[in-house]
Amino acid sequence: MDFLKDLAWRGLVEEVTPGAEEALAEGPVTAYIGFDPTAASLHVGHLLPVLALVRLQRAGHRPLAVVGGGTGMIGDPSGKSQERQLLATERLAENVAGLRRQLGRFLDFDDPQTGARMVDNADWLTTVSLMEFLRDIGKHFTVNQMVAKESVKRRLAQEEGISFTEFSYMLLQAYDFLMLHDRHGCILQVGGSDQWGNITAGIDLVRKLRGERVHALVMPLVTDAQGRKFGKTEAGAVWLDPELTSPYRFYQFWLNVGDEEARRYLRYFTFLAPERIEEIEREAATSPEQRGVQRVLAEEVTRLVHGPAALARALRVTDLLFGREVDELEAEDLLAGFGDAPSSEVPHAELAAGLPPADLLARTGVTASKGEARRLLASGGVYLNNRRLDPERPVTLDDAIETRLLLLRKGKKSYHLVRVAG
Repeated sequence: MDFLKDLAWRGLVEEVTPGAEEALAEGPVTAYIGFDPTAASLHVGHLLPVLALVRLQRAGHRPLAVVGGGTGMIGDPSGKSQERQLLATERLAENVAGLRRQLGRFLDFDDPQTGARMVDNADWLTTVSLMEFLRDIGKHFTVNQMVAKESVKRRLAQEEGISFTEFSYMLLQAYDFLMLHDRHGCILQVGGSDQWGNITAGIDLVRKLRGERVHALVMPLVTDAQGRKFGKTEAGAVWLDPELTSPYRFYQFWLNVGDEEARRYLRYFTFLAPERIEEIEREAATSPEQRGVQRVLAEEVTRLVHGPAALARALRVTDLLFGREVDELEAEDLLAGFGDAPSSEVPHAELAAGLPPADLLARTGVTASKGEARRLLASGGVYLNNRRLDPERPVTLDDAIETRLLLLRKGKKSYHLVRVAG
């Protein structure tokens, strides 16, 4: 299946300019997607455009990943209700470097035919003079055309309005398309549906100044079941950087999406063939309680972003939640899965000497008193590293994972992490 047909089957074509299909069919094309460096890491909201670049490359086309070192100084008003905070130059440079490293995980930059390129639009946006830009670019846009853009109209209707800085963003993105066409032969820009106005402005600019035809393809904006922006949770963004969002929590994010979203996301965020996806959906329809679509989705995306070793660790921690023993887990696995659980510290020397279980439970606050601890232990309701805690045997360093951590569980789901101090 070719690039455009594959995207269409997956429900990822919101709008496309006439002639784009023919241009893609005629031979390899160069296409670009832009990424604003608002942080040093991409999050799952960026994953759809990242994978679109990968799909382009796998279909034999040359992808350009454009990092907005220039436009990032301004900020795109699309989808925003208020002005973005402008980033300091040093912070912007750090973010650009971070995105370059991350994009390198997904794209092949070495293939002589389809090798991807990373480009920073600061290369041309920070070197063109204001007078030159107004003379050569600005004169090709009318204020009427710019005010008609949906994101601008929405901001103008609000009391705080929109600054001239953000109002000019459309011209900068149009100039990007022109420069990428001139420097790299780029004829296709891909983005989210909220970028249609910016992208078509670039198409018009290339036509007026170069007399050539270039194209746009926009994908739907991804939202959750409540219509919220995809990738945001109560705990914040779900990052692709494992230091910001552990592979375990990344895996859990996908595992916990609803049934309808899981079916859609399986098409959006994996490279599984249509026949395999339809097979998974049929199997899930006969036993929905198994959450088969979510499991495949979580495994495929975690493997893609973090690799098979990180997926294996995420699965081991997930098994722990279902009562399996933790002997084979590493301390970092426990921290990944239970780093946010209630925790306390026990001195190394005391644990080396051995602590009676009732003392341990009271000391760590798992129970309010030793009396409550003894009653709970007698009923078999306390687990150490997912094994029932023997009320008569002292807990020692031998029980600690890597002599660093103990995992206590009261009942079925009340976990407490004990850190060995000193």
